[in-house]
Formats: sequence, structure tokens, C-alpha cells
Amino acid sequence: MLGFCVKCTSPNAMLDFKGVYYDTRCLLQHDDPYRSGEPLRVYQAAGGVLPQYGDGLRQNLTWNVYLPTTLIFIAPFAMLPWGPAHVLWMILTAASLVFAGFLIWNLGANGSPRISGALICFILANSEVLFATGNPAGIAISLCAVAVWCFFRNRFVWAGILCLAASLAIKPHDVGLVWLYFLLTGGICRKRALQSLVLVAVLMVPACLWVSSVAPHWIGELHSNLLAASVPGGVNDPGPANPIYKSCPAMIIDLQSTISSFRDDPRIYNSISYLVCGALLLIWSFRTLRTPFSLRRAWIALAAVVPLTLVVIYHRPYDAKLLLLTVPACCLLWVEGGPIRWVVMAVSTAGIVFTSDIPLIISMVLAKDMRVSTPGLSGQTLTDLLMRPTPLILLAMGIFYLWIYMRRVPEKGLP
Repeated sequence: MLGFCVKCTSPNAMLDFKGVYYDTRCLLQHDDPYRSGEPLRVYQAAGGVLPQYGDGLRQNLTWNVYLPTTLIFIAPFAMLPWGPAHVLWMILTAASLVFAGFLIWNLGANGSPRISGALICFILANSEVLFATGNPAGIAISLCAVAVWCFFRNRFVWAGILCLAASLAIKPHDVGLVWLYFLLTGGICRKRALQSLVLVAVLMVPACLWVSSVAPHWIGELHSNLLAASVPGGVNDPGPANPIYKSCPAMIIDLQSTISSFRDDPRIYNSISYLVCGALLLIWSFRTLRTPFSLRRAWIALAAVVPLTLVVIYHRPYDAKLLLLTVPACCLLWVEGGPIRWVVMAVSTAGIVFTSDIPLIISMVLAKDMRVSTPGLSGQTLTDLLMRPTPLILLAMGIFYLWIYMRRVPEKGLP
């Protein structure tokens, strides 16, 4: 309900869905959706008006950064007028998130149903921004969670394969490392990962043929759009030049946003982020390859890789709904007992709270009037800890669960 109120009152309501909706409308009208500004022209031709404040919608409609497979999934909605299309999208987003949350609770309930339910409800109750902007992450993450349930319960397996393939096709940078886990762990899981990849390829061929018939140079144009959105001052720029860097410091949660405050140079902050996260992911991959599959190990592995997914490359807080997949691991370790249960609870709760909408809104209000002196390295570090703690918390969460994955496996909890 709160998400619906935000959507009705915000001048930038449904801006992410508007972007991909008019990208696809552009394609349906045989115009190049990857040509800079073409979706904006289609939007204005349909009577769309840009909000007086904020440049997010203009940039979303100027640079299409979605793959052709995403446009395939949006096409049924783009065939409808904007009114019913965005209402159906909101309903689908809300229903899929709730369904995904229920399935993950079902998987973790044997460990600690109350804690599992509380964490999942907190995540879902803080999805207002995702609901109000209509970002496809809501659908992609929900489909990924459904696939995980199908695979771990060994029920409706083909539905799980279809869901994982659709999730990869819509937002591969959100769920790609979850798919990688199934590939690396071997056995029947690898088979399902490969089947999902085949389905993605099956989707990719007609999608690319369709787009290429309208926009033969779409690959180069997509690359240019990605670069344009990430230049200093662009909507996806993690550095201080981005207008939201100071006004909404927690709206970009990748590690680059923290490092850029020390050195606003993409060559520096990208290299450090890839080096740190790449080393951790390499360790995780070797462990997964050498460890036989079990449900307990699988949850710990996912709890380690999901936070790393969010910090290694560009992500926003709505992508962090993927933390749903870390809740069963938290419950497993809580049931195991011992002092570590409190550390697990603190780390998991911090990761969830600092990527949730209401706490982020409160932090933005506080940051608006915050004046922090930043002389030297210690002052700059303090500023980052106060204003942009989320990437560091997620990194700590990933390292913590990776340490557990490397050293021990819980003996109680899920069967």
C-alpha cells in the first residue's frame, strides 16, 4: 500500500518501467530502441511529459541499457496502452515478490520459522521503491527465488528451469552468480543450470534477430548507452559527480561508490572493486567445485555469493531483494547455536536493514543536513561509514558467509 502511495505521489513514478516500456514500444513501431533519444521521442509523441524536477526519467528514456531478451518479456505489456500496462506490471511485481517470499520462508521454516518470517516480511515491507519505480529486478529476483525452491525441493523442476532462464534473460547481472552456483556444484544442479542456459540461448536468438532487423547496429549502440549512463554525472555514475551522490548517498550500493569518494577515477575504483570481489569469488568458486552438494552447503554458498553479487558491479537497493536467498542460511546457523548465532543474526540483519527502503529514506533525510569534516584519510573514511555504509556492510556479509562456507557446515536445521 505504501508503495502504491509513493507511486501515486512521486513525479518520477514508474520511471524504470517507463524506460523499458517505451524502449519496447519503440521496437514495436520499428524504430531503433538503442538509438540515443529515440524512446524519449516515442514517449513525448504519446503525450508523455517530463517531470519538472529530477532528470532520471529523461535519462532512462534516452539510453536503453536492457538486452533484447528483456524487451521480449516486456513486449506483451508494451502492446497495451500505458494505463493498463503499468497497473498489470505493478500487480505482477507485488504478487511475484510475495510468492517468492513465501517459498523462501517455506524452505527456511524448518530452521527457525519465526526468524525466517520476520526477516522475509521486513524485506517485503521495504519494497516500496521497487514497487513505485517498476524496475524489472522485482520480477527477475522473484523468478530466481521460485527456481531455487523448485530445485531444492525437487518439485516442478521444469518450471524452475523456465523461471531461472527467464530471470537470467531479464536481469543477468542480478542472478548470474546464483546460476553459476548451480553450474559449479555439479550433478543434477549443473544439468539444470545448462538447461536454463539453453533456454536463454533459445530466447536470445529470436530476440536478437528481431532487434537486428530494426536496429542492425544495436550492439555498438548498447555499449555506447552503457558508457553514457556511467560517465561522470550520469545516472549510473558511482562517483561524486552523480547528483544523487550527496542527496541520496545510499542509492548506489556497489563497492565502487565507496572507493570513488577517495579517488574519483573509474580506472582506480573499478580495478580495486574487481580485484577484491574477484578474489573472493575465485575462492568461493574453488570451494563450490570441490564440495559435494548438500542442501545445507547450498544455502551457505548462496548466502556468501548474493552480497558479493550486489557489490561487484553497479546495483541499487531494489536489487538487494536478492537477499531473500540469504535468510535460510541465517536460520540454519541460528538453530546451530553457540556464540556465532548472534554474529550471524547481526550481520544478516545489518545487510537487510541497510538495503531496505524505509531505513534508507531515514538515512537520506539525516544525510541531507549532515555536515562532516573530512580532513585526511581518517575523516574521509568516517564520512563513508556514516553516509555510505551499505557497500561495506554487504562486503562484510559476503566475507563472513564465505568464511563459514570454507570452514564449517551447520549440522542442524533443514533436512
